[in-house]
Amino acid sequence: MCNIPAANSAADKNPSPPNLDVTITTSSSSLGTGTNTINELGVLFSVAFPIALTALILYSRSVVSMLFLGTLGELSLAGGSLAIAFANITAYAILAGLSLGMDPLCSQAFGANNSKLLTLTLHRSILFLLCSSLPISLLWLHVSKILLFIGQDREITAMAQTYVYYCLPDLISFSLIHPIRIYLRSQSITAPLTLSAIFAAIVHLPANFLLVTHLGFGISGVAAASAFSNFMLLIFLLIYIKLTGTIQNPTWTWECFAGWSPLIRLAAPSCVSVCLEWWWYEIMILLCGLLPNSKSAVASMGVLIQATSLLYVFPSSLGLGVSTRVGNELGGNQPSAARASSHVAFYLSAVMGLLSMVFAMGMKEIWGKLFTNDVEILRLSMAALPIIGLCELGNCPQTVGCGVLRGCARPRAAVYVNLGGFYLVGMMVAVGVGFVLDVGFCGIWMGLLAAQVTCAGLMAYVVRTTNWEAEAKKAQLLAMVRRN
Repeated sequence: MCNIPAANSAADKNPSPPNLDVTITTSSSSLGTGTNTINELGVLFSVAFPIALTALILYSRSVVSMLFLGTLGELSLAGGSLAIAFANITAYAILAGLSLGMDPLCSQAFGANNSKLLTLTLHRSILFLLCSSLPISLLWLHVSKILLFIGQDREITAMAQTYVYYCLPDLISFSLIHPIRIYLRSQSITAPLTLSAIFAAIVHLPANFLLVTHLGFGISGVAAASAFSNFMLLIFLLIYIKLTGTIQNPTWTWECFAGWSPLIRLAAPSCVSVCLEWWWYEIMILLCGLLPNSKSAVASMGVLIQATSLLYVFPSSLGLGVSTRVGNELGGNQPSAARASSHVAFYLSAVMGLLSMVFAMGMKEIWGKLFTNDVEILRLSMAALPIIGLCELGNCPQTVGCGVLRGCARPRAAVYVNLGGFYLVGMMVAVGVGFVLDVGFCGIWMGLLAAQVTCAGLMAYVVRTTNWEAEAKKAQLLAMVRRN
């Protein structure tokens, strides 16, 4: 990824309170409609592309882990898939969601030229996530009891327990990685995380060969290699930042132990919004564990989630990019530019959805074979991939819409959309079609399709009816409230 000079220059100062009428250089609201759209596409691409590149690099590590799990057999693949689902539900989604509470604070503060708020928000978020990791770690120590209680297979649960134990160091790693990533992204600084991701990916493959193939540690080796590469990503990131001075005013002060109210008010609904979506995918794995062919269904779900994760990289990156753009423009009191960015991103997401659908359907007979040769797993994967393709038509606009709402500091709206789409509609369809109508594995994926279509429609309405002038006024208060 490359840094954007205009963004970096503003972060190098320790500014006085800004003039709210100042025009951000990236805004193009004064241009004609066609020129404005092309300009906004270019700016969004410059922000979202490096984010996508980093995500693809990080995604390659999860593919490597799944490949090594596949070589260990159906039971290890199912156990690893269940463990990853449990870890996502109880930790990774929560930490990622809580960290997103700092997203509007940082992006709007940067747009308002408030570097002090930027640094304080980073420090507060790190402390917040570290504190949140303590109860999560206690939960992870009882993973087997929890999975057996909800009816999971005893053999798969034993494998999942081993995997989760070796991933405990991730709780510390991600408590620092997530806040640093958002702090940098809010200023369109992308090189540190990209280089760190490349380094972690380089380390990940030989670590798996050593622990799994050479030393024969099995599923514990796959988990340990994953945790080790995440830790090395953090170490490289910290060293890079230290040597380059990327973070301004890095000194911790007592001030970061107070004034948490704005962060927590945004972190709580942000976490709920992310978890409602993440948990749905993991609940699908748990539902598969209740099917008659549970081992094959859970293993196939793990393979298919690798496909959805790959497709998710692109709308997610665009969502993060538009969140930064909208936050920066609102913080700079440019509501028309924020509106233009959100609309361009939303229309672009529809194009992404179509391309993702074509990809998923085209990979119907290929994708599963990348991970396993098991006939039943391949059969289930081939049956579900066309449904996954249709899901992307709704997933892309919904994901980008969530990014727009984050930039506006409106995570509660995303909560309502995800709650209604995934649980009031999607869950009913998944249980009704999958179990009541006895469709089984594909019925669960039909529940996701219903959820994504509902979420996309609701998100389009919310973005379309946003009062951007009112959002800009709120952004000025949010960016200045912690200034004194």
